[in-house]
Amino acid sequence: MLRTVAPPSPSPLSRVADPDRLRTSASVVLRSVLEHGPVARSTIARLTGLSPASVTGHCDRLTRRGLIREAAAPRRSGGVGRPHLPVDVDPSRLVVGGVHVAVPRTTVALLDPRGRVLAERRLRHEGPEPPARTLARAAEGLSALLRQVPDARPLGVGFAAGGWVDRQAGTVVDHPLLGWREVPVREILAGHTGLPVHVDGHARALADAERLFGRAARGSRSALHLFAGNMVDAAFATHDEVHHGPRSQAGSIAHLPLAGGTEPCPCGRVGCLQAELSERTLCRRAGLADPARVVDAAAAGQPSAVRLLRERSRMTGRAVRLLTDVLNPEHVVVTEIGVIHRPDCLAALRAELDEERAATVVPTSFPDSVLAVAGGSVALDVLYRDPLAVSPELN
Repeated sequence: MLRTVAPPSPSPLSRVADPDRLRTSASVVLRSVLEHGPVARSTIARLTGLSPASVTGHCDRLTRRGLIREAAAPRRSGGVGRPHLPVDVDPSRLVVGGVHVAVPRTTVALLDPRGRVLAERRLRHEGPEPPARTLARAAEGLSALLRQVPDARPLGVGFAAGGWVDRQAGTVVDHPLLGWREVPVREILAGHTGLPVHVDGHARALADAERLFGRAARGSRSALHLFAGNMVDAAFATHDEVHHGPRSQAGSIAHLPLAGGTEPCPCGRVGCLQAELSERTLCRRAGLADPARVVDAAAAGQPSAVRLLRERSRMTGRAVRLLTDVLNPEHVVVTEIGVIHRPDCLAALRAELDEERAATVVPTSFPDSVLAVAGGSVALDVLYRDPLAVSPELN
């Protein structure tokens, strides 16, 4: 005689874990739609290893939140069976705001869930100004952009800057060129916008952007991102995670010694990486006020501008060599103005590396909107990691 045994009730641990599994599965489904859409639910199940019922449930939740939508009329496979219903990321309703604060200007932008810049505004700094004033102007700029797209629903704001940015605390701990120390960015921007605010360093933000929306590092097991603007920072990602370290201090490479460097650094040494590669140094050597003008002068055939850009890219190549010797990444992405705009500068950078390593180095995937993407990607990374928590259900 068979004895019926009641199934055990879920343990407290399993009840705690269920929401985590739900969030993780929703993230996996949304990332699959981002990478492969338009894509059928059956294909998502095959790609992710989730059950068809689980995929259908997540697609329903993501659709209600305005994150995905059916991409086309139902298609039948061979005229039999249930129709395939391809879904894709929905760019029509939800946006994130992006704020990037650099030395000469603040860039504000709106991005759709695919990381595409819908609107952008650049706000030049009015000389030295308090951080609260810079952030208030950024919030005003975001409000002006939102008025241009009245049907859009903002999910949150991403903030990025160079220097030491503490993601968990939501603060800029130290940005020496701006003179910012322990600035509560999240608190200030949230107070002005009424939206959730997410904060990170711009090199890490761009590493996340490449991971989600870029060409080279997408799907890579490891990638290095080197940002060379007025600030020089790096980020390293392995297995879909960008390394932050305690208080998000990873990626500070300003004072690494650069072979062949001659530029005095405020720290008292000569040839520090940031002093040598800073756009301030480039502009001073070129006698021009803006690095874009150096690029324009080189495009017009001015030999000194061409020489300066190639030399800066060559020195950037030495920095890449130094970092890749330690980290050995599969891919290297470089955000540097010469490499972005001139093939000869990319060649000069690669010439500092051995042939195998040189082939892994590419420019940023966002040459025309890199700062706007940096800010917005901080919020988009949070969205794709936990879409059920970040995105409200739409009526």
